[in-house]
Amino acid sequence: MIRLDRIYTKTGDSGDTRLVGGQKVRKDSPRIEAYGTVDELSAVLGIARTLLEATGAPPGAQALAAVLRRLQNELFNLGSDLATRPEDLHPGQPVIREEHVVALEQEIDAWNDSLPALKSFVLPGGGLVGAHLHLARTVCRRAERAVVRAAEEESVRPEALRYLNRLSDAIFVMSRHAARLYGEDEPLWAPEST
Repeated sequence: MIRLDRIYTKTGDSGDTRLVGGQKVRKDSPRIEAYGTVDELSAVLGIARTLLEATGAPPGAQALAAVLRRLQNELFNLGSDLATRPEDLHPGQPVIREEHVVALEQEIDAWNDSLPALKSFVLPGGGLVGAHLHLARTVCRRAERAVVRAAEEESVRPEALRYLNRLSDAIFVMSRHAARLYGEDEPLWAPEST
């Protein structure tokens, strides 16, 4: 059980923080950047989830909101994973496992099968929920790049990178699904426009 009695500790005032194993690191280190970006991704998904849970949301919105809530929990697990060097992981610590990656792949396939085929690239938009999901997708790609940078300097579990790679695809498909739920048009790229 986690208990947070005090929110500020003053221990980070010098620009340092501690990993789960107790190691002191700079707040701008690649590992910290990686799990900080994962936290940002969860916040953007939280906006989309809140919109889906709002009164008057269309049928099917609650189901998508439940998926986003699950993803936010998985992102917390990923943050825990990234905040811990592999040698410091303790038994029972929440981490991303291969089963999370497989579940995303199955969901992507199921959602994509229910959507019309694309004949162009989708521009971010498709209503308020869809637009926030497109923003989440781009933050997810940035988190993925941050994990790649962190893995160049120190050991990062490979499931973290695979999960973020699949998650960005899943969020893209969810943005399309959200546009359909709300009856919004998906803006498509028109390459001849200038």
